[in-house]
Amino acid sequence: MKNRGKVAFQFHAISKSSPFKIPLMSSTVTAGFPSPADDHLDLPIDLNEYLVKHPAATFYVRVQGDSMDDAGIHQGDLLIVDRAEPYTIGSIVLAVLDGEFTVKKLMKKNDSLYLLSSNTSYHPIKIETETDFKVWGVVTYIVHGPL
Repeated sequence: MKNRGKVAFQFHAISKSSPFKIPLMSSTVTAGFPSPADDHLDLPIDLNEYLVKHPAATFYVRVQGDSMDDAGIHQGDLLIVDRAEPYTIGSIVLAVLDGEFTVKKLMKKNDSLYLLSSNTSYHPIKIETETDFKVWGVVTYIVHGPL
């Protein structure tokens, strides 16, 4: 049995009519030396407007597992997955593999497709002709959990 780095998912629908608008500071913040803070906030923003290109085809999914750690996708992170976004070789995708969801990087080598983990503990998965495989969507953004 192959070690695939299984990941459990919880799906969350996205709606453009989200009531969760968050204030946006009108200034940037430096990660180096401190700078004086502005005393006002800009108009509230809805993160869906910035992170979601195709609302009807986009959903959130929570990550469980460590197979994509080196790609910056960690246990508890929230992925934004767009089913309308075209995937290419090198895309990080949510795929259905033999009836199970997995998030991996889609790669091609010598005319063969592979799903690659970003953790050396997991082996590449070669997509054979008999493999039940489908790309379900492209990961467009990662929202990290609490620090």
